[in-house]
Amino acid sequence: MIENYMPLNRLQIGKKARVKRLLTVGGIRRRLQDIGLIEGTTVVCLHISPPGDPIAYWIRGAVIALRSNEAAQILVEGCDTCA
Repeated sequence: MIENYMPLNRLQIGKKARVKRLLTVGGIRRRLQDIGLIEGTTVVCLHISPPGDPIAYWIRGAVIALRSNEAAQILVEGCDTCA
């Protein structure tokens, strides 16, 4: 259920979450999928820049910076035991 998910840009530093759904379409959706943001992927928030944009995430063994508005289109479910 979508109401149990939160946008990725609300994930706190050091917390893990699992991707549940992408709300984007077109080229942005394809870019997110190309960097590994598909359902079930574990994401860790590493750093939020001082102005709040971009945000650095650990995704599939790489550090990826996403704009806050892009990360807001990725729904995740927080988890403490994600791999």
